[in-house]
Amino acid sequence: MTRFPHRAVPIVLAAIVIDVIGFGIIMPVLPRLITDLGRVDLTAATRIAGWMLVLFAAAQFFAGPVLGSLGDRFGRRPVLIASMLAFAVDYALMAAAPTLAWLFVGRAIAGAAGAVFGPAGAVLADVSPPEKRGEMFGLMGAAFGVGFIIGPALGGLVADLGPRTPFLIAAGLAALNALAMMFLLPETLDPAHRRAFRLRDATIVGAFRPLFAAGASGAAPLLVAWFFWQLGTQVYPSTWSFWASIRFGWDAGAIGWSLAWVGLLNVAVQLFLTRRVLRRTGERRAAVIGLFASTATFTAFAVVTQGWQVYAFYLFGCVGALAYPALNGLMSRSVDATRQGALQGGIGAMNSVAQMAGPLLATQALAAGSARGFPGSAFALAALLTAGALLVVAFCLPALRSPGPVDG
Repeated sequence: MTRFPHRAVPIVLAAIVIDVIGFGIIMPVLPRLITDLGRVDLTAATRIAGWMLVLFAAAQFFAGPVLGSLGDRFGRRPVLIASMLAFAVDYALMAAAPTLAWLFVGRAIAGAAGAVFGPAGAVLADVSPPEKRGEMFGLMGAAFGVGFIIGPALGGLVADLGPRTPFLIAAGLAALNALAMMFLLPETLDPAHRRAFRLRDATIVGAFRPLFAAGASGAAPLLVAWFFWQLGTQVYPSTWSFWASIRFGWDAGAIGWSLAWVGLLNVAVQLFLTRRVLRRTGERRAAVIGLFASTATFTAFAVVTQGWQVYAFYLFGCVGALAYPALNGLMSRSVDATRQGALQGGIGAMNSVAQMAGPLLATQALAAGSARGFPGSAFALAALLTAGALLVVAFCLPALRSPGPVDG
C-alpha cells in the first residue's frame, strides 16, 4: 500500500524541495553580489539585503491570495507550472543583473512566484480527507526543511565559481521542476469544486472570509494563533546568528552547525513524529503540544548560559514543529473544497506580514536587551507571542465541524 494518498503528493513535495533549494542556494553569495554591484561595504550590504527581504515578503503578501484564487478557478496544475517558469526566468535575469535595481526587481518577482506554496498546499488538501490533512502538511514542512538544508550548503560549495553561479543553478532547477510538472503532475481540483475568480476574494481579507462566515466552523481564533506563532518563530532567522555571537561568542562555523542541528531535528519531527502524534491526539491537541514546546524552548533560550545547552534544549524544542501541520490542518478543515487555494494563499500572505514585522520586533528586542545585559530578550518576546497562540488554541478555539459551502 502506497504511503501517499495520491500520485500528485510526491511530485508536489519534490517541487517544494527544489523550490526551496533554489531560494537557499543564493543565500551564501548574496552579500558578495550586493557589495560588488552596489560598491558598498558589508554593513551597508546588510541593510540593502534587509530591504530586499521586505520587498520579497511584500510581494508574497499580495501575490499569495491571487495565486490561491487562480488555483481555485483554473486548477492547481497551471498555477504551479507558471510559477516555476517565472522562477526560472527570474533567477536567470538575476544572474545577469548589472545593477542593484535589477536585484530588487528580481527579488520582487521571486516573492510573487514564491507564493506558489499556496497552490502546493491546496494540492495536498485536495487529495487528502480532512482528518489526514495535518499529516500532509507535516510532509510539506519536512520538504521545506530538506530544501533549506541542501540549498545553502550547495550554494556554499559552488560559490567559488563566482557569485552568479548559484543563480544559474537555481534557474536550471526551477526550469527542470516546471518541465517535470508538465509531464507528471495531474490536476487535483475537481471541476465541480472550481469557482469564479473574483478580485475581492484575491486578497487576504477575501481569503479568510469563510472563517468568519456563519456557515463555516467559526474558527477565526485560529488566525490569531497562527499569526502570533509566526511572529514568534521569526526570532530564529532574524536573530539567531547575532544572539549566538553575543551570548556564546560563536563564529560562523559554530553558528552553521547549530542551524544544521535545528534543521535536521525539524525534518525528523515532520517525517517520523507528526503522523503518529496527529493520529493519537488529533490536530488541536497536537497544536497545543507544539506551541507549548516552542514557548518552553524560547523561555529556556532567553536564559541559557552555555552553548551545549542550545543543542540539549532543542531536542525538546523541535517538537514545536508540530504546530505548523496541526494549525494548517485545522484551518483547512474550516473551509470547503472550493476555497482551499484561497485559504492557503491567505495563509502565505499572513506569513509574509509576519516575515516583515517579526524580524523588526526581534532585532529591536535583541539590541535593547543586549544593551541592558539581557541578550535573551528576543527569545523572551518570542515566548510571550507563542504563549499567546497557545492560550488561544487551548481555551478560545470552538469545536470544529465539517464545513459546508460558503457564500460570498
